[in-house]
Amino acid sequence: MDQQQQQSAIQGAKVLMVGAGGIGCELLKTLALSGFHDIHIIDMDTIEVSNLNRQFLFRRSHVGQSKAKVARDAVLRFRPHINIRSYHANVKNPEFDVDFFKQFDVVLNGLDNLDARRHVNRLCLAADVPLVESGTTGFLGQVTVHVKGKTECYECQTKPTPKTYPVCTITSTPTKFVHCIVWAKELLFAKLFGDKNQDNDLNVRANKAASSSKETEDVFERADDEDIEQYGRKIYDHVFGYNIEAALSNEETWKNRRRPRPIYSKDVLPESLTQKNGSTQNCSATDGDDSTTVSAMPLLGLKNPQELWGLTQNSLVFIEALKLFFAKRKKEIGHLTFDKDDQLAVEFVTAAANIRAESFGIPLHSLFEAKGIAGNIVHAVATTNAIVAGLIVIEAIKVLKKDADKYRMTYCLEHPSRKMLLMPVEPFEPNPSCYVCSKTPLVLEINTQKSKLRDLVDKIVKAKLGMNLPLIMHGASLLYEVGDDLDDIMVANYNANLEKSLSELPSPVINGSILTVEDLQQELSCKINVKHREEFDEEKEPEGMVLSGWTQSPATNGESASTSNNESAVDVTESSSGPEIASKKRKLSETQPENHKRETENVESEDDDDLVEIENPMTVSKKKRVA
Repeated sequence: MDQQQQQSAIQGAKVLMVGAGGIGCELLKTLALSGFHDIHIIDMDTIEVSNLNRQFLFRRSHVGQSKAKVARDAVLRFRPHINIRSYHANVKNPEFDVDFFKQFDVVLNGLDNLDARRHVNRLCLAADVPLVESGTTGFLGQVTVHVKGKTECYECQTKPTPKTYPVCTITSTPTKFVHCIVWAKELLFAKLFGDKNQDNDLNVRANKAASSSKETEDVFERADDEDIEQYGRKIYDHVFGYNIEAALSNEETWKNRRRPRPIYSKDVLPESLTQKNGSTQNCSATDGDDSTTVSAMPLLGLKNPQELWGLTQNSLVFIEALKLFFAKRKKEIGHLTFDKDDQLAVEFVTAAANIRAESFGIPLHSLFEAKGIAGNIVHAVATTNAIVAGLIVIEAIKVLKKDADKYRMTYCLEHPSRKMLLMPVEPFEPNPSCYVCSKTPLVLEINTQKSKLRDLVDKIVKAKLGMNLPLIMHGASLLYEVGDDLDDIMVANYNANLEKSLSELPSPVINGSILTVEDLQQELSCKINVKHREEFDEEKEPEGMVLSGWTQSPATNGESASTSNNESAVDVTESSSGPEIASKKRKLSETQPENHKRETENVESEDDDDLVEIENPMTVSKKKRVA
């Protein structure tokens, strides 16, 4: 009888899948083979060549097509009698509102970013629809169940945002290779090949060093008749030589730090690279080829991306990559942003980061390692995706049967723990301090006289609270709102408010003020208690404001959870020991070693296909289990 009830629940269920990538392909196949008859899929991405090694529903002929549509068509070929509807769209689009979500019996997430996952969590809460979350990072994975009022919601435990670094550390005193990567990617690459009108912290250095080096006012500007190689050497000497010398002139900075070494092209490179390496016209890609495949490595006889280049090789790659950008991709200059799938961009950033690392006495990294750091990549494992997809379906069936006592959060480990690679843990009650599902007020420390409303909107409401269409009220006064139904006068008033300090707003926001922040699309509302604060630590509080009640995950060994001991900023490790799973239910606090800490990671999986949040199962002892 139980089997019949289960099949009836499965066949009668209407399921929403969000994401058709690494986890999504496995999940759709497993749902179809498990007897589900009505499946809807939302995914905004198109298929890339790099997806094909593990997203088995796709073929090379599908490259450039909608993931959701191709996945649907592939499954219907072996399950033609079931209903699958695909949406090639962003789940945050207005049509996917609370009413849309209410039509489903369960929602299954296979997303690749924190913002979208928070959005789906809030819509599920508003629609009172159970959510099964999932995530994979390499060999690690997890599946969690979220049911309104019964288990914690996805946001009851705070997720870390990507690690940011103070500008002064990046531009002046790097101590880790990731600092050099950020400098090369966000400052140098952006300055040379990105939007010329965009503010860039290299401008300050450029102006300071220009006077000492007798360079023109903007050394990054290339004259029309200027030889590309000479321009490349000028940039090289400026950023790795003159700028370092300028930094060394401040003796106070280096009292307790290792002094960097200025590096000039004449000390590393031959007088003429053209004679040594040949012309860029003979490179491995022609003007008709895909620009992202252009590469400097074949020109220099470099084949292995895992080989560690020395200073000379990095310098050669730096110059040749820069020359190729101007020779082969000149039309793109001024509009480029770093892309981890752009071979030439990765080569340039790797070389620049390694030269800077050499200057500051930081260990060098291979192209393969640097690409992982620059793109925050943990390479995906197809087997993990398949295991997690199976676990999602198991939990979805429990939800449909309303078998709450058997719900489990299941963790997939890289190494056995108590002879187990899959560790099930009972779900926990909602966190009473969660501002999303428990409506707990937040506290914001901010300088109300200096900080603008725009800072509050961008850094807090959107970045931290994840609201897409925010509305901000102070008492009965509406300070800010977005929406298509606003008239021009209202839009102008709200835009004017954005540029005012909080204390200068029509309804001044000062110490003790209480703001109401809402997102009508997500049907989410929360209160923010404002506390005026004059000063902030630039190193520890670079945003110039602190939000309590929404907190970062604890750091490990004094570092952000987004960095590991080898500084790759992408690795997640699991302890080899953990709580014993026995037939008798016990609190984790009875078995948890003291040295186990909460570890969460927000990184991109390879090619942005797979969900990417991993939580250590040994860190939940303080949560209250669902009765």
